[in-house]
Amino acid sequence: MRKLRDRLILVVAFAGAATLAAPAAAGALQPAVHHPGGASVHATPGAAGAGDPYFPLSGNGGFDISHYGLDIAYVPATGKLTGHAVISATATQNLSRFDLDLSGLTVTSVAVQGERAKFTRTGQELVITPSDYLPRGHRFTVDVRYSGVPRYVQDPDGSADGWIRTDNGAFVASEPQGAMTWFPANSQPIDKSSFDVTIAVPKGYQAVGNGQLISQRSTASTTTTHWQQRQPMAAYLATASIGKFQISSYRADGMPVYVAVDPREAKASAPVLAKLPEILAWEEKVFGRYPFSSTGAIVMHAPFVGYALETQSRPLFDRAPDESTLVHELAHQWFGDSVSVTRWKDIWLNEGFATYTEWLWAEHNGTQTAQQSFDQLYASPGSSDLWSRPVADPGSGEFIFSTPSYSRGAMVLQKLRTAVGDRTFFRILKTWASEHRNGHGTTAQFTGLATEMSHQNLTALFHTWLYTAGKPAHA
Repeated sequence: MRKLRDRLILVVAFAGAATLAAPAAAGALQPAVHHPGGASVHATPGAAGAGDPYFPLSGNGGFDISHYGLDIAYVPATGKLTGHAVISATATQNLSRFDLDLSGLTVTSVAVQGERAKFTRTGQELVITPSDYLPRGHRFTVDVRYSGVPRYVQDPDGSADGWIRTDNGAFVASEPQGAMTWFPANSQPIDKSSFDVTIAVPKGYQAVGNGQLISQRSTASTTTTHWQQRQPMAAYLATASIGKFQISSYRADGMPVYVAVDPREAKASAPVLAKLPEILAWEEKVFGRYPFSSTGAIVMHAPFVGYALETQSRPLFDRAPDESTLVHELAHQWFGDSVSVTRWKDIWLNEGFATYTEWLWAEHNGTQTAQQSFDQLYASPGSSDLWSRPVADPGSGEFIFSTPSYSRGAMVLQKLRTAVGDRTFFRILKTWASEHRNGHGTTAQFTGLATEMSHQNLTALFHTWLYTAGKPAHA
């Protein structure tokens, strides 16, 4: 994500912000459940949250989701969404009931394994009780039908997140907690899944999702598209953005490229988007093979949103991007999308890496070296926001998208590069991207890898630049 902080205040005033009530905690151990074989087992409820200290109610416990099948219809004129979600999951405990994250919207029916299930709503939690417990290791399906007018959530930093209505469609960007505004989700970065998303909109509109366009069909009144993301994706990276777009579809070195641009942004976007294949080819040389089977971009006319997002395989922009922003969001396809954070406090592994890629691109083009970018930032006074928080743990969800995660995170990488040398440094980046491909990572894992591959003691460097607030005494 690349946020434009001076525009965030506009989001707060935008109509439709939702206030979320805290759900009740998961219940205690349930009574013994009779098993058809005659034995009795103890089945317990899955946790109402995944336990991330920054967003404790995001995500759920007791199961892992392997696939989302979403069938959505949206009417921009009214803001009405109708949804049908078929979710495939595996129980990770003997599960008496479980939660999915869903904010607002009205649920009309829930079935588990084809049988009607009881459900209740508590804050952002959809609490589901199947007719019988789900044994640990058991694969099951959840079928949820729902409808309503989606309302974005307001993040701790004041920005909007989720399904954001625009003047001719919807800007759908769900980091960190907004997936629940448009489908029932396990909203935690570590639960990655494949996605099939079918979106029906009035004729004249287009709906653009992640991955590859499998089909598109039109009737006299409706256009329906089916998007498929086969590679694992965290729920917050899913999109179903809707508008009246100019579409460009082509191949770059065999890679399908699909670009959707609001006509109001077409002229300003064209020179930058023309560089997408060149940027992607360069990033492959630096970071290793591109991790997904398609790429592209979605450019909306929604300047009130105030940020772009690295929606998987097809970054989403609120306006025509500049070149650095395109470089940033494409870099996230490696760092943030393919290799995702385990906990939100490690967000610098996404944002610091993408910001540093901007520095590398400038260096590649002969504009400015990464060291010059570092030096300019180090000249900032000690009172600057840049030094206000430790990079490896900004302190709360309010600060994960603040300056330390981006700029000081990039400074950490430049310090590492100067300490270990270019050859080792770029080997570390490629190894990190490849060893954690389609998975997750932590700050400790990255610093461990850097130490192992460099054969150096980097403790002092990481202590000063990653784990300590305040301006370091020496650059």
